[in-house]
Amino acid sequence: MTFKIVGERHLAAGKFLNLRLIDYLDDNGNPRTWEAAGRVNSQGAVLLIPRFEPDGGVLLIRQFRAPTGGYVIEFPAGLIDPGETPESTAVRELYEETGYRGRIDRIGTPSYSSPGLSGEQIIPVWMTIDRRQYPEPPESHPESTESIEVFPLYPDEIAPFLDAAIARGDGIDTKVLLLYRNGDHGI
Repeated sequence: MTFKIVGERHLAAGKFLNLRLIDYLDDNGNPRTWEAAGRVNSQGAVLLIPRFEPDGGVLLIRQFRAPTGGYVIEFPAGLIDPGETPESTAVRELYEETGYRGRIDRIGTPSYSSPGLSGEQIIPVWMTIDRRQYPEPPESHPESTESIEVFPLYPDEIAPFLDAAIARGDGIDTKVLLLYRNGDHGI
């Protein structure tokens, strides 16, 4: 026998999230339940991995995240609104959160960020920004509920930036650590 979902019950919903109880059968046919969070009115999310040309730098943001109780260093990201494509969401979110415009290089395979909590799919989008078009960082256009700082970093600035963020008590998104931390030699 394999795991099989046999039912689902709605527990609660808010403006952005819902909570449900999933009933399933385990490998032995035993009934089990699992609590799961989900998005309301969203088709998933995009995770932007913006790189600068010609120097290979990266664009990171620092954003207050209420569930963590503090600030988190992360890549720009956003929810795919009804009627949007991952591509249009990526272009919109990059501009809103950072003020930059870039080109899409590649759309990745949808994946899960925290599958024990949510079935939300995250689509990675690699983008390139021509740094030469921005002698000064542009003004961002975040939503009124967002508090975002933008950090256009050169390659040699990434490690010291993340070390300083950790030292001041910021959280670091796992995806940033996976791309920029070397377990034996720092970042």
